[in-house]
Amino acid sequence: MANSTDSRSTLTLDDEALCRDLHTLRDYLRWAASEFHLAGLHHGHGTDSPWDEAVALTLGALHLPWNVDPAVLDARLLPVERARIVALVRERITSRRPLPYLLGEAFFAGFAFDVDERVLIPRSPIAELIESGFAAWFPEEPPARVLDLCTGSGCIGIATALHLPTCEVDLSDVSTDALAVARQNIQRHDLGVRARAVLSDLFEGLAGQRYDLIVSNPPYVDARDLATMPAEYRHEPALALGAGADGLDIVRRILREARRYLTDHGVLIVEVGNSDRHLEAAFPEVPFLWLDFERGGQGVFALTAAELDAHAASFA
Repeated sequence: MANSTDSRSTLTLDDEALCRDLHTLRDYLRWAASEFHLAGLHHGHGTDSPWDEAVALTLGALHLPWNVDPAVLDARLLPVERARIVALVRERITSRRPLPYLLGEAFFAGFAFDVDERVLIPRSPIAELIESGFAAWFPEEPPARVLDLCTGSGCIGIATALHLPTCEVDLSDVSTDALAVARQNIQRHDLGVRARAVLSDLFEGLAGQRYDLIVSNPPYVDARDLATMPAEYRHEPALALGAGADGLDIVRRILREARRYLTDHGVLIVEVGNSDRHLEAAFPEVPFLWLDFERGGQGVFALTAAELDAHAASFA
């Protein structure tokens, strides 16, 4: 989706002129932040302000870590590095493509993952649960077998395997394109046989499997939210976002079918985002445990196998 450039923007200059007048990393950080603020970008894919976006873009373009020594701020950049940053800033503003797609990489639960338009950009608050090892439900021993349902890039399952080195994870998705990215990330993190990518329409390809933990960030955006999402989200695969009028088409199936794939002491954790209100209205008798997150986020519930058993009639 193209956007006209604000007349106050320096992007009316050509790239050569911009590269000639901007020299240091500090110059490019300040310039990018100013342009992002002027452009009114939406920040919802790993950053939350024009400054954060500028930091992520410039460091990503230069292959520098987030905790780089501040002394590099006054380092002069090579002409090819200047051109790369200018091109990325221009593309971010004119196309509204989210930055992780431009860089081909996103960070989740402390790890880097390959991403492109075949998968959602990782941003789930479930990262906090992974970093804690799901200790609220597994205080003594970690789950032995974990299913990342609707896996996309594989970030939830792979990060779980990296934080819990004794567990095995299955990454399932109905999209062959998404599974190709998930397999790239399995290889990137050298998980070997501890992680496998499975083509499956929810549980259909998982016959006979049982898991101690099923975690899912499925499509859950309702029709109204989907129609009004900022331009950045329109670059993400529609299959991974929308789920009917109330956003619960997929979640209803998960609730109905998950118990058969859980061990007797297993746990189901699902993100439904803003569709949490629809879920509570649809199943007022079900004691969903809504989780709180220190770094923000909402709409993630947990149900135990026993609770799924007790309310099976509601989900039928």
